Amino acid sequence: MALLRVGATELFECAGCDGLWVDAATFERLCASSDAQAAVLHQFSKPGTPKAAAVRYRKCARCGQLMNRVNFGRLSGVIVDACRGHGTYLDAGELHQIVSFIQSGGLARARARQLEDLKEQERRLADAERRVAREHARSDAHTGIGWHFLIGE
Repeated sequence: MALLRVGATELFECAGCDGLWVDAATFERLCASSDAQAAVLHQFSKPGTPKAAAVRYRKCARCGQLMNRVNFGRLSGVIVDACRGHGTYLDAGELHQIVSFIQSGGLARARARQLEDLKEQERRLADAERRVAREHARSDAHTGIGWHFLIGE
């Protein structure tokens, strides 16, 4: 892999497949900085054509462990290879797709979706707790044993 500068961002590019390795801190800065994103879109003016290939799990360039394949931002449709704490491997064209997703408000949509999911989980948990309480109340009424008996009153 060869060092590639995109604006002030340093990435490593594979000459064979045009894939990119981005360390974790650099990837976070890139995702947060509109200047860095503009440099990406300028340098990679076209999204590139992802090469059709069989799914394969890559090893992290730093620790050698198999990386996880994740949908960037949970909504982007861009499946990247990530090693928590070390970095992310992007196939040809994926960096452009990710930056376009971010700039179109994709991360904000992903956060909103995540909040909706958390609220739904809370609602389901509250519903389950109410169901359990009702079942206990019915069981107590049926057996004639109240909670006071169980707690020693």
